[in-house]
Amino acid sequence: MTQTETRPAVETPASVGQQAVHFAFYKLRPAWWELKEAKRRRLAEEFLALLERWNERLLLVPYSLVGIRADCDIMVWKAAESVDDIHALGLEIASSGIGPYLENAYAYLSLTKRSVYVREHQHEGQEGSRLRIAPVGAKYLFVYPFVKTRAWYALPLEQRQAMMNDHIRVGHKYPRVRLNTTYSFGLDDQEFVLAFETDYPSDFLDLVMELRESETSQYTQRDTPIFTCIKAEGAELLRSLG
Repeated sequence: MTQTETRPAVETPASVGQQAVHFAFYKLRPAWWELKEAKRRRLAEEFLALLERWNERLLLVPYSLVGIRADCDIMVWKAAESVDDIHALGLEIASSGIGPYLENAYAYLSLTKRSVYVREHQHEGQEGSRLRIAPVGAKYLFVYPFVKTRAWYALPLEQRQAMMNDHIRVGHKYPRVRLNTTYSFGLDDQEFVLAFETDYPSDFLDLVMELRESETSQYTQRDTPIFTCIKAEGAELLRSLG
């Protein structure tokens, strides 16, 4: 490259209004529980301070899964202006005092993107049209990766739109459940990461049961594992860390 040549501008999520989104699930290693209580508390407080400092730079919400799943204890939901920010936070967590005691159980990377199926009955803040993650502060978050069959993408758009209209109709019956859909095509192993916020787990159960009967369900290839996460900020996070 000559001195007069310039590199093309790099398109980042921020430059197109999108966000990079990451769901990091951690398992506390057995060695963590072997530490003396005072050291556990010190390292846990340092970890909390680290998250609070990073929360000034990107959206960050911690959750607890202690006693819910056997394979993970903590989840950190992040939305950043670039994948680089998520990477930098991951490096800092790994090198922090609690880092050696955290096992990476699962991790899902995605981007926000407008849905091609939300074209009718649009309203401000509607799921599928949002490019920014804006948690509603609900107590529970239900997260799972999602993959559709290749047969779905072979269908004409009009046919897919008709099925998705019914899918959206069912979702509107449960206004106390807020859906956050993010996209992973080419970025990770799944195609989507779905995250549902609610204060009412029974509403989410009824929603999923009804969606199982929809025509779109026939084109689901994979929608597991499913994580039930409980918001754990401040003192609640410290309790989850023992």
